[in-house]
Amino acid sequence: MVALYEKSGAQEFGISLDQFSAILESIQKKYLPLEAPEKDKQQLYESLRLEELALARGCAAGNEAAWETFMLRYRAKLYDVAGYIAKESSAARELADSLYADLYGTSTRDGNRVSKLASYTGRGSLEGWLRTVMAQEYVNRYRRQRRLVSLDEESEEGVQFATAEAESVPAIDSRVESATDEVLGTLSSQDRFVLASYYLEERTLSEIARTLSVHESTISRKLDKLAKSIRKQILAALGRRGMSRRQAQESLEIDVRDMTLNIRSRLAQESVVEAFSDKKAQAGAGEVK
Repeated sequence: MVALYEKSGAQEFGISLDQFSAILESIQKKYLPLEAPEKDKQQLYESLRLEELALARGCAAGNEAAWETFMLRYRAKLYDVAGYIAKESSAARELADSLYADLYGTSTRDGNRVSKLASYTGRGSLEGWLRTVMAQEYVNRYRRQRRLVSLDEESEEGVQFATAEAESVPAIDSRVESATDEVLGTLSSQDRFVLASYYLEERTLSEIARTLSVHESTISRKLDKLAKSIRKQILAALGRRGMSRRQAQESLEIDVRDMTLNIRSRLAQESVVEAFSDKKAQAGAGEVK
């Protein structure tokens, strides 16, 4: 733990070794079962972006040095991202400033500052995480504004009888949906079962593990590998559809609820029985070898 602490540079941002250890343990509890072997925990810790994690948590705690570093590294990038998302300059600046307030933690809960940066776990780049948070904030702002439009205002515009389909939402490139559909279609029945169980049915790792008669850590590793593999495959599929690498990456920073593709239906095509069949077939192949 000391080596990881020194590598992270957390001390520069006012984070003690004990505090840093507590941060890593909270992340471990989120992604690994309590009885996971030490080697799995160590592997998880070493896979984290420790320097970015320390910076984010230092900012969340209100450390001035952390904030100076954060602003130097990410301020310009965030305004660029806001400009890409909101298109119009004043709306982009308002979006970026709103996100800064949430990141800095201008509100408190039970006497503690509340900062979005406290939820960053270091499993991906901080820049990518910030892009995702800003894209989600844009969608949330859009939805709040829609809810604030009164019936009277709609009546004045002559849209009081508008159908639900008439409501516009941030456009999603059709290539994203077709690429996602293509990649999901290549998954095995067991992979679909695991993804649907965890993300759609909100079953725990232990519940899924019991169903498939494997250890929790096996399911945890499978979910991590699947997430990385699916993203990589979708990026490749978008490339084949004419998108640049940057365009593809930015196009994935969307709210899946705004997609017309029925993800639930796509993942639920395979049954638990078929998932078991996959498992037995894999076991049989192992025995033949």
